[in-house]
Amino acid sequence: MAMPVSVRRFTVDEVDAFPHDGNRYEVLDGVLLVTPAPGLPHQTVAMRLAVLLGNVIQGEPEAWIWGPGVLVFRPFVKLEPDILIGRRPAGKARWENVQEHWLAVEVSGVGSRIYDRDYKRDGYLDLGVHAVWLVDLGAKTVFVSRRGGPKDVPADHDLVWRSPGGRVLEIDVAALFRDVGQDD
Repeated sequence: MAMPVSVRRFTVDEVDAFPHDGNRYEVLDGVLLVTPAPGLPHQTVAMRLAVLLGNVIQGEPEAWIWGPGVLVFRPFVKLEPDILIGRRPAGKARWENVQEHWLAVEVSGVGSRIYDRDYKRDGYLDLGVHAVWLVDLGAKTVFVSRRGGPKDVPADHDLVWRSPGGRVLEIDVAALFRDVGQDD
């Protein structure tokens, strides 16, 4: 006879109370996700992307960029993409007040690849994020997924993104990874 399995569900408030020990603690549908602090290759690529994306949305007052960003849907969801672009929060500047999320970017190294690909990507899309980029440091490829569209479409040469205001950003994917090295 199979024994019923009971999985403990964590809340956003519980995760927020965890000690700051260098790990990233997130919760998706009550499931705790723990990843190590990002390394130098991860941060280098994330910063390069944030600068490129930030430059393209300049002058669009409703489009804000955060790095890292936070999506909070209490009580059981708190995800922290490395980069998040969304509509300026209505009311107080709180994560819960960001009502529209256009792009979530996860830079995936050895310590986060499985969570990012197997859990967080679909979580973002289910939460209404329009597009998700999984930037794979090992494959030196950006995998693009769109809400209601295909998932994990590889971009290993050129990557194109259209801002909410209609500006177009073309990214040379090889240049994004140039001289970065391998992630541990």
